[in-house]
Amino acid sequence: MSGELAITLALVLPLIICGGIWLAGRVPNLREGVTLVGATCLFIVAIIIAVMTSNGNAPELKLWAAAPGLEFAFKAEPLGALFALVASGLWIVNSFYSIGYMRGNRERNQTRFYMCFAIALFGAMGVAMSANLFTLFVFYEILTLSTYPLVAHKGDENAQRGARIYLMTLLGTSIGFLLVAIIWTGAVAGSLDFVPGGLLSQVEDLKPIVASVLLILFAFGVGKAALMPFHFWLPNAMVAPTPVSALLHAVAVVKAGVFTILKVAVYIFGEEVLNATASREFILAVACFTIITASLIAITKDNLKARLAYSTVAQLAYVTCGAMLADQAGFMGGALQIAAHAVGKITLFMCAGAIYVATGLTNISDMRGLGRRMPLVFIAFFIASLSIIGIPPLAGDWPKYELMQGAADAGLDYVPIILIISSLLNIAYLLPIPILALMPPPGTPEPAPYKRPGGAPMLTVAAPCFTAFLCFLMFFTVGPLSNFLEGALGERPAAIYMAGGQP
Repeated sequence: MSGELAITLALVLPLIICGGIWLAGRVPNLREGVTLVGATCLFIVAIIIAVMTSNGNAPELKLWAAAPGLEFAFKAEPLGALFALVASGLWIVNSFYSIGYMRGNRERNQTRFYMCFAIALFGAMGVAMSANLFTLFVFYEILTLSTYPLVAHKGDENAQRGARIYLMTLLGTSIGFLLVAIIWTGAVAGSLDFVPGGLLSQVEDLKPIVASVLLILFAFGVGKAALMPFHFWLPNAMVAPTPVSALLHAVAVVKAGVFTILKVAVYIFGEEVLNATASREFILAVACFTIITASLIAITKDNLKARLAYSTVAQLAYVTCGAMLADQAGFMGGALQIAAHAVGKITLFMCAGAIYVATGLTNISDMRGLGRRMPLVFIAFFIASLSIIGIPPLAGDWPKYELMQGAADAGLDYVPIILIISSLLNIAYLLPIPILALMPPPGTPEPAPYKRPGGAPMLTVAAPCFTAFLCFLMFFTVGPLSNFLEGALGERPAAIYMAGGQP
């Protein structure tokens, strides 16, 4: 398979899947079969692209120019290939989960739901493979627009309000800040291409004030990265069904945001220019503030999905933090966080959905003792929580280690303190949930009976158990993963060890 064909398939397959879902809409089994087969095919294509990229054979595809200097062009590089693997791989898991959830909860408009999911993956693949800022911006907006109906899926007043906030915030930040940054970058650099080492590093007379303002515009213009104060769309979007929440938090949307932040840092600014940009430390401070503040807010939330939403806001800021450290370890920590957080957070949200389908419960205070009836769900929740906290041997340990190493290399002593405090706050708002559910104190009344006969559907239990296992697996495969990312981020720090103990 040629590189051009591989990228073409990565972009076209989600649209073909969307059409197949529409044609099979009246036959649920066929409709969902199309979703599963299509998602698997897309993942296989993403693997092929990743293998090509790792062999130094980066696939490219150039389509047409919308205007002079505005070309639709695609090129796979390690960071984009990683995002494509995460998004397409977790789409398979989320599709299995969605079948159990949507049927078990008797949701309406299921055909529209699966179609919008496919279009969202089309947007995510375009973002992952973009060769320039123009292409990335177009697919970034496609991702926003395609997920709006998913947020508004339930159709009630709360869903419509949450969807409006979602749409207006993301469109407002992208048009008001990100688009301005892209146009300004094109005017300054004469190009919008992603360049190894940084596009702006090629500009001889780049003024420091221009670089500083551009960095601020990019950081706040990528609203999907949920930096404070442009984070509020994320908790408001929790009115959506749980599979949509998993899409927002783990599969595509927020990962597209932090992926964009990291890609701009590496390919538009570059390490040298970023270190010389005065506003870098301001954005770093905002990221650290977001990490702590969102974690403190999470502790106050009794609604499980709301707590997980603020946890996501905090965890996303890790990636921005890594990008703003502006060194190889920081970049590596941010990239690993994209993958590690994806498998951890999708597990937590799928567990929340399984609990809701089985019991109708949404508040943590009502779940005391429920673990005796749903042990697999709460064990998966416990494992994913440990990964988010950063406990080895789980995936979330490596990003925090790399970020601390990057902060030490940059001489920023306060960042490791922030990360340690964050881990302690993670413990405070995550671990009480499975511990109280699995080991209630004496005298606790029996939990409420299932609202659905038989409890949670099998698929809504199996899916989070599988992704919980991935949290273990990713810890032991960090060596090959970091080697793969070296092509984009630079050499891996010598302290990273593979499972066999070899540096």
